[in-house]
Amino acid sequence: MAAAPHQVWADDPLPATGPLRGVRVLDLTTVVMGPSATQLLGDLGADVVKIESPDGDSMRRIGPWRNTGMGPLFLQANRNKRSVVLDLKTPDARTSALALANRADVLVSNVRPQALQRLGLDYENVRKTNPEIVYCAAVGYGADGPNAGKAVYDDLMQAASGIAGLFAAVDGVPRYAPINICDRVVGLYVVNAVTSALFHRAMTGEGQAIEVPMFETMTQFVLADHLGGRAFKPPLGEMGYRRLLSRTRGPYPTKDGYLSLVVYTDRDWRAFTKLIGCPDLLDTDPRFSSQQTRTQHAEDVGRFLSERLTQRTNADWLKVLHAIDIPACPVNSIEDLFDDPHLTAVHFFEEAEHPTEGPVTVCRVPVRFGRSPASVRRLAPNLGEHNAEVLGDQVSGDGEAGSF
Repeated sequence: MAAAPHQVWADDPLPATGPLRGVRVLDLTTVVMGPSATQLLGDLGADVVKIESPDGDSMRRIGPWRNTGMGPLFLQANRNKRSVVLDLKTPDARTSALALANRADVLVSNVRPQALQRLGLDYENVRKTNPEIVYCAAVGYGADGPNAGKAVYDDLMQAASGIAGLFAAVDGVPRYAPINICDRVVGLYVVNAVTSALFHRAMTGEGQAIEVPMFETMTQFVLADHLGGRAFKPPLGEMGYRRLLSRTRGPYPTKDGYLSLVVYTDRDWRAFTKLIGCPDLLDTDPRFSSQQTRTQHAEDVGRFLSERLTQRTNADWLKVLHAIDIPACPVNSIEDLFDDPHLTAVHFFEEAEHPTEGPVTVCRVPVRFGRSPASVRRLAPNLGEHNAEVLGDQVSGDGEAGSF
């Protein structure tokens, strides 16, 4: 890797223990998808430096907040990072950004490629002085297609990839899932791509450019379940996995709430039908005789379950279903998660003291490593908090060293 002034990108004073300890990640991402990916890299031990404009990442201003610019979505997607403010419209700031890129192992960006090229932060320019860099561009559409370069958001990708249309297939009205599912899923693909490229570099010494397009990624994600008969040439039937598209799939009403359960295998069905007093159902009703026929008649199967489950309370059902090893759980609201006994037992929610925001709730890293544990070392940074620490005497975006 090319030499750079020693004062640029000083080591993080908070040591990491995760499997990516020692990896430097330059974060040129905003909103949800990119920041969620780089946060995961930080959780895994990477030293992540996030470049922000003087206005900051737009997610800083999604409230509520104690202090402007420190909203909950930003807090949740930007821990384990250091924030540097650079106004990349100025030559000095672009010089500072390129100096950081020269010391990085990884650069992750969801800035549109043409904008990066104008800034001199495109792959071809960065690799001239840092040929070993793993350069990951998370984009809306792949570079070879007619939509390359278009701006996208999660809502657009839910519509384009078929997710919103799947809701219409169930009840006639297209809808968005009430989470940023495309941003979160593509963020995981970014992490997978980056760590794979780092492994390749460890084996060969080669850096490389990576493109992670949201549209193609989410289309693959959706069709993994719903390609159906189009998996064959010529097609052997319609697209879509009927069980998932059934209007009667559940959750199912009980005497005192709703319950999620999956009676799936033949073994499960025989145990369940014995429990409810009709042990010969699989032998006498062809709709229930096999997993294939139950999938074909998913609407009828759902109605059957719904009618039976109204006869007992949630607690009664969970007791008897778990006794015969049939997967079932109550339907939690997002508020219920804070009282979930399993999450409580594994200490999933922790309280931490943010230097400026006071007590905050932190979700611990869910993945456990036996030898190289991931960790939450620092909470989300204030805007430009680490300019002096990271840039040293390099000129910052407004022409002064370490002024933020």
